[in-house]
Amino acid sequence: MSQETQKKHQTKMARKKKVVDEGINRADREQGLLLVLTGNGKGKSSSAFGMIARALGHGMKVGVAQFIKGSSDTGEESFFKGHPRVTWHVLGEGFTWETQNLEKDKQTAENGWDVARQMLHDPSYDLIVLDELTYPLRYKWLDMDKVLADLQARHDMQHVVVTGRGALSALVEAADTVTELADKKHAYRAGVKAQKGIDL
Repeated sequence: MSQETQKKHQTKMARKKKVVDEGINRADREQGLLLVLTGNGKGKSSSAFGMIARALGHGMKVGVAQFIKGSSDTGEESFFKGHPRVTWHVLGEGFTWETQNLEKDKQTAENGWDVARQMLHDPSYDLIVLDELTYPLRYKWLDMDKVLADLQARHDMQHVVVTGRGALSALVEAADTVTELADKKHAYRAGVKAQKGIDL
């Protein structure tokens, strides 16, 4: 590598470091965050479960509420459920096209939100994952204003992650961080069934 190339690289990295350092210095607050992971792409729940591992690494207490999934043998539940600092609730009865019972789905969602609300009002939880909450909100099984009020009333340093496709604008506006995962290609459309360790 020539000295000129090295000098150009060093100058470029010095400029980048200045911008990064200024950004870090501006971010001087600590607070509990509301994160929304949405979009049609794969990886929303997987990302949330990655944050669970990260939180546990910091000695934090975690609560999980799964709103659509029913009883199933998923790798993440098997791995995390026995952890002493994780409370895991499977609150759904499967996908709505499986249950085909609107009143039952609404009641199941409301019962599930009662469980989630108890965790949100418990300051001992540092991180709460509300997996697939976007669906009962989109289908109007849960009242958005009521859900947002409970989210806003939580402890100042409690982090909440909401996952699911089609997050409604009110939830997006209330969130501190929103990530939309794009779907470019998926093995399922080529006839590959859900794989252990990857999809479940």
